[in-house]
Amino acid sequence: MALTLESAARLLDRHGLLREIIHGDVWTVDASDIDNADKPFSAITYDTRKVEPGALLCCKGRFKAEYLKDVDEHGLAAYVAENDFSATTQAPGLIVDDVRKAMSLLSAEFYDRPQDRLKVIGITGTKGKTTTAYLTQAMLNGCSGGKCALFSSVDNCLDGHTYVESDLTTPESMDAFRMMREAVDNGMEYLVMEVSSQAYKVDRVYGLTFDVAAFLNISPDHISPIEHPTFEDYFHCKRQIVKNCRSLVLGADCARADLIRQDARHAGVAVSTFALDGASPADVVAKPADAEHSRFSIAIDGTTIGELSLTLDGDFNYANAAAAVAIARAAGFDFGSSQARKALHDMEPVRIAGRMEHFKDTRSDTIAIVDYAHNYASVTALLDYVDQRYGSKNPEITLITGSAGNKAYDRRSEIVKAAQDRVDHLVLTFEDTDDEPVEQVCEDMRNNVTNPQLDVKIILDRTEAVESTVGADRKDSQRPHIILIIGKGNERWIKDHGKHIPYEGDDRIVERVFHLK
Repeated sequence: MALTLESAARLLDRHGLLREIIHGDVWTVDASDIDNADKPFSAITYDTRKVEPGALLCCKGRFKAEYLKDVDEHGLAAYVAENDFSATTQAPGLIVDDVRKAMSLLSAEFYDRPQDRLKVIGITGTKGKTTTAYLTQAMLNGCSGGKCALFSSVDNCLDGHTYVESDLTTPESMDAFRMMREAVDNGMEYLVMEVSSQAYKVDRVYGLTFDVAAFLNISPDHISPIEHPTFEDYFHCKRQIVKNCRSLVLGADCARADLIRQDARHAGVAVSTFALDGASPADVVAKPADAEHSRFSIAIDGTTIGELSLTLDGDFNYANAAAAVAIARAAGFDFGSSQARKALHDMEPVRIAGRMEHFKDTRSDTIAIVDYAHNYASVTALLDYVDQRYGSKNPEITLITGSAGNKAYDRRSEIVKAAQDRVDHLVLTFEDTDDEPVEQVCEDMRNNVTNPQLDVKIILDRTEAVESTVGADRKDSQRPHIILIIGKGNERWIKDHGKHIPYEGDDRIVERVFHLK
């Protein structure tokens, strides 16, 4: 059904968001008082530069009246806002209590509710969202003939096979529904998407009900004045996914799992669980199948359904694989069928650029690992992996890291806390920032070091930090060297003063210095 001023007003009123419609001197709650109220909008946008004849504009964020200059000449049909802009535009205004909520509802209707044509899966948690999303997509693609779309912090995929770099972990609501519409038009049957805490904080998924939601884990992160003021607020935002889903997959070892289960009971949502190595009772369990932890068996309700060996190394990635199995099961896949073993194998070749990428120097006993680890939980998991895989060789370990400027201030101390007693060298360097000086970020991190034996240096230029560390002469040939380069993954830019500055990439610098390409 086409979206009109009249149908938009009814929708917003039904959700308790509409204050009034203002058109010149006319103030009303009855859209039929406005001329052409039954004319369909030709487009919907939140960018004044994209206004076209017949468009509906959502004035979100710190919107100013001056942004509407000349907008009538471009044919604006109506706008949605929390303020009256009738002094600036002749277009009627839908005045609402919350424009972000309104934008999500209106976008879904404009694109003809594409979520109703998809089985939508949302994945949240402090760590593992991206990997679990990719593994789940691979499995659902395999069992549906390539009909699973993906929204992730790395890439978006709207046709089951073409991946395009994404801008946000969870897209703005208008962009999300537009992409869902494209996915449906491409014949997709499933959508797997990461759901960040900010997605609920700023209503990017308002009004969206997930057929299956996964809550992987929770630990402090994103604590800052511009993100979440406290851990309680961060956790509360993530918990919103529970009452906005039809079925929940929960990490059995997730902190505060009892509270999440209470949320599910109050919402009448069924819960299934996953776990690694049977540490906690769970419906789906991944357990090492060999001493090297290179293969894991997967059991459902105590019955082994097969083994898999992931390209993505690390026990924590097998926990993500168990989560993916639990998600696919909740979405309706029958692991008792003859396809169960194939479904597991569909996950094996998954490779995510910038996640646990290994590089071996051909001239020395040195291994570099590029990963996106950026908080206490993920750095701890990475170092646990290094200890499990290489600990018997007593390696010398160097960690190259930074932390984001202007936000997530807790990460600075938490990264140091996770690493300082487990590495030999700590190199602090540039990560992303707006206007906070990188020197200040690195000094904050250095000031959190309490281990006097730790070798700490600051090299602000990230390219120099990676080059000089990876290319250093190794004096102790009796000890292997492990270099961990974290925080940026395979990103080809560094954010500085709000702009993306081209950057070669951690992985490509390692390949160049190691002469691998």
